[in-house]
Amino acid sequence: MERNTQKIGLLNLLLLFTAAGITLALALHSGTLSGQVGAAIFGIGFLIASVSFFQMRLEERERLERFDFDELKKNKSAESLFTGAEEETLPAYQSRLQFDKYFVPGFALVVLILEALACGLLWNWLKNVTVTAPKEPTIALALFSTLAIILFVLGKYAANLAKFQGQQLLRPGSSFLVLGFYLGAAMAIGIGSVWSGATHADLYLARALCVLLGLIAVETLVNLVLELYRPRVKGQPSRLVYESRLVGLLGQPEGIFSTAAQALDYQFGFKVSETWFYQFLQKAITWILLLQIGVLVASTMVVFIGPGEQGLIERFGKPMAGGNILEPGPHIKLPWPIDTIHRFRTQAIQSFNIGFANEEKETTEVILWTVKHYKEEFNLLVASKENSQSLTNGTERSAPADLLTISIPVQFQIKDLLAWEYKHTDASKLLEKIATREVVRFLVGADIFELMSSGRGSAAEELKRLIQERSDEYELGVNIIFVGLQDIHPPVKVAAKFEEVVGARQESEARLRIAEGYSARVVTLAKAEADKKIHEAEAYRARKIASAAAQGKQFVNQVLAYQASPEVYLQRSYLQAFSRGSANSRKYIVTATNTQDVVILNLEDKIRSDILDIPMPSVRK
Repeated sequence: MERNTQKIGLLNLLLLFTAAGITLALALHSGTLSGQVGAAIFGIGFLIASVSFFQMRLEERERLERFDFDELKKNKSAESLFTGAEEETLPAYQSRLQFDKYFVPGFALVVLILEALACGLLWNWLKNVTVTAPKEPTIALALFSTLAIILFVLGKYAANLAKFQGQQLLRPGSSFLVLGFYLGAAMAIGIGSVWSGATHADLYLARALCVLLGLIAVETLVNLVLELYRPRVKGQPSRLVYESRLVGLLGQPEGIFSTAAQALDYQFGFKVSETWFYQFLQKAITWILLLQIGVLVASTMVVFIGPGEQGLIERFGKPMAGGNILEPGPHIKLPWPIDTIHRFRTQAIQSFNIGFANEEKETTEVILWTVKHYKEEFNLLVASKENSQSLTNGTERSAPADLLTISIPVQFQIKDLLAWEYKHTDASKLLEKIATREVVRFLVGADIFELMSSGRGSAAEELKRLIQERSDEYELGVNIIFVGLQDIHPPVKVAAKFEEVVGARQESEARLRIAEGYSARVVTLAKAEADKKIHEAEAYRARKIASAAAQGKQFVNQVLAYQASPEVYLQRSYLQAFSRGSANSRKYIVTATNTQDVVILNLEDKIRSDILDIPMPSVRK
């Protein structure tokens, strides 16, 4: 191996180390997330280039040792000194064999662990990181661009040298150098995008680099597994297990064509790669890709807003002047990523729930208080007037509050899209928190038994009004359509005891109503009896007075009648008295006075005529 190759390998090692240090320093100084992930990739490339350079040194020692061995064998006088096996007389060869057999797979395993750890730790870090604007973006943009150009020039030189001279140990370092060019360019583009208004572009790029790290780790694992089962042939050069073919393809995409050409030649049995169509495709692939990219970019200039939707157009991540709201239908805009469209269902009725987290209901046909209505329910604090009154009177020590489980669906509609999108970071979450706060405030002043009975409808209307007022205060731009109170029940753990309390309350109410009914009946009858006695007394009084007045007037008339004819008056009075006295008595009239008749008087009581005069039913023969 020539000295020039070792110098290039050493240069690759130093460049990757420098690139890792500069990228990390720039990323920490400017706060670039993708730069910190890119520094990890450069660090792994530096380790691979270091082992590759060390392996170059071993092969160079072996080459020099073989050269000396061949020179000594040409000398016949020294022939007797080298009669043993070749392997026993070449220690550098043995060192290189041991290195390839043990150190290279072990190092590949270490690289796999580092790649997996870096991917996992960086991904978890990116999930919780706060996105901020980069500091001094112009400096970071210039340095990343300069670093990308340097890596591209030296990386392409090393890659071409490895390709044309067959130096496979130069491939790992040169592939990472060319990949570093793409990383530097991508980081520069990410900083420029953040600078122009796309605040999350750097975060998305960092996540993409984490995915790349994960793919490289998977490839390293596959290479290790294949290396364990690969048959070893003496004299065949060893494979670089730690080398990533994926990095090589990303660094040198033209290698895909050579690989595809070889595969086509093998499958068809003739040189497909030498046909005019393949040659034309290989030369025009750049323009074809550019044409496809142009068509893809042009397709982003046409947008369709569906029925019931409205769209907001943003230019470089910022709202346009006037808020340019797009109505349903086709629209033309600048290509992505200059203009982006955000769709909103402004005509659709959206909803969220308070009081339960999971809408999945329990699979029970009959839902009782003792059974959970939803998979996850929450207890809300509700006032209790009875406990409050008893606490005021000092009769009990229980707090004037109870726990109640309520499912409250809230339905709303977006009426002001600009206020909904731009006046708050997360308007839907804010609306949910406002509604929850108003529900909690309202329930602590409401009565539990009134909510569970007749006050449910009025409580729902009041909650709707309160949530709408608070939403208007925060300028959310929504219209509250409906607030429902459903599935109201005490907590499941105390539902059985609550049912006992309700049953005792109902029994007490029933007894109270029975007592009130008995009281109403007795009082009414007593009043009626009293009125009857009063009216009877009044009638008796009126009768006595009228009778006394009539007797007085009768006495005056009797005096006049007596004075007119005393004998007639006395005889008439006698007969009237006899008639009144014998009205119900049997009478026997004896007409003759000069006969000796025997009169037999039957003084027994006569059977009543109504009994004797009962008609007998006729008997049918």
